[in-house]
Amino acid sequence: MLEANIKQQLGTYLQNIVNPIEITVSTNKTAKSDELLSLAREITELKSDKITLSVDDSETGRAPQMAIGPAGQTPRVRFAGIPMGHEFTSLVLALLQAGGHPSKAAQELQDQIKTLDAKLDFEVYISLSCHNCPDVVQAVNLMAVLNPNITATMIDGALFQDEVEQREIMAVPSVYLNGELFGQGRMTLDEILNKVDTGAADKQAASLAEKDPYDVLVIGGGPAGAAAAIYSARKGIRTGVVAERFGGQVADTMAIENFISVKETDGPKLVAGLEQHVLDYDVDVMKTQKAVRLEKKEFVEIELENGAILKSKSVVLATGARWREMNVPGEQEYRNKGVAYCPHCDGPIFKGKKTAVIGGGNSGIEAAIDLAGIVEHVTVLEFGDTLRADAVLVKKAQSLPNVTIIKNAMTTEVLGDGQKVIGLKYTDRTTDESHLVDVAGIFVQIGLVPNSEFLKDTLQLTNRGEIVINGHGETSLPGVFAAGDVTTAPYKQIIISMGSGATAALGAFDYLIRN
Repeated sequence: MLEANIKQQLGTYLQNIVNPIEITVSTNKTAKSDELLSLAREITELKSDKITLSVDDSETGRAPQMAIGPAGQTPRVRFAGIPMGHEFTSLVLALLQAGGHPSKAAQELQDQIKTLDAKLDFEVYISLSCHNCPDVVQAVNLMAVLNPNITATMIDGALFQDEVEQREIMAVPSVYLNGELFGQGRMTLDEILNKVDTGAADKQAASLAEKDPYDVLVIGGGPAGAAAAIYSARKGIRTGVVAERFGGQVADTMAIENFISVKETDGPKLVAGLEQHVLDYDVDVMKTQKAVRLEKKEFVEIELENGAILKSKSVVLATGARWREMNVPGEQEYRNKGVAYCPHCDGPIFKGKKTAVIGGGNSGIEAAIDLAGIVEHVTVLEFGDTLRADAVLVKKAQSLPNVTIIKNAMTTEVLGDGQKVIGLKYTDRTTDESHLVDVAGIFVQIGLVPNSEFLKDTLQLTNRGEIVINGHGETSLPGVFAAGDVTTAPYKQIIISMGSGATAALGAFDYLIRN
């Protein structure tokens, strides 16, 4: 089942297994069961002195399913489905960690996991094409490995459609805890722990409030924030980074082919490189923290959502942007119930169904092309009278038999049955006639909104919410600089954000020298 080069790499990884482990495969006499059993046998053969295989053909419970655990113990990590695609890394890590190979997660997080005393049963519904899902799967798997009170199961939604329909899952990853919906979308280990560990937020707030003032405090962990942190740290000054999640929007981007000197990469890989580069320097990184207020006193003060206040001589704001919403009736009600923003992640959930894409720019037309290979039909609605996407993308979309493009279409309402999306309404802007489109999924691809609401009464912003900066990254408030997609810097591109971050950091350093 595994290609020769993958098998060779896997064999090398498995040499790191210290303690014996056991793989149990539950089968149900289907082709997918045979496929999963074949994968398990190949893994076992690569490290037969440490891995044993057993087969459960009783056809009770979920199948096909692979359970992994230390030999002689009840397994606490399970993969319902075939963990290939983006989840192959999750499988490899589960094997290594069950076999005693240490995790690279921060030791304080591992210690926090071990202290949890509640019974926690995680179920994570994923699609194998989802690039956000592995983060969640790997986080709960690690928790299950480290704590005997915790179990974790990855469930391939495409293979267990009956469960997906029963639980009305319309977005991945969807996480259930002890049978109840726990969260949807990308979540880090830190975020999951903060939700299950009562009192964790108060402890973090108290710890953060005790920190000494910084020379430069960067707000945001995307390309602009990472560049600003690295340039600041290289100057030998005390540098901190506050980020809700490292990587920002880039973490949700798949194909990246215009990052100069790198022919092609993807968002998660680039984010991992950014974070590691920052950590190579003496930078205090504070993840899962959100800034809610900025005030200039003796220092620039940043108040966090948990109430802690950080102080710094200068600040670089690199809070980025988020997907723009349609702001029509029904959108919020059916968010993650048919209204989605990531076609790569959620597309497989709508296999064989009718979908719509809102927006005719590059992201919208790319989404339509991607979805066309999965769903029954894609309707693209573009507000303007022309498509803004590159000609090569438009030509490709127009060549697909199950893609319909409608221009001059203003989406007016998302329709649902109380549980999920069943359609949408749009108005033809040339005739003012209203039309109904029957769809199960709506993918919104209409641009970005800067994350600057907390600065509304503090800094000069444009009417679109962008922070006004000059050529040195300076804002209207002395000592406060800004960079990246949250600013007036033209052309929202990764490489431009990085340059913008470097500029702001150098501007902040020059400010510190002169003040």
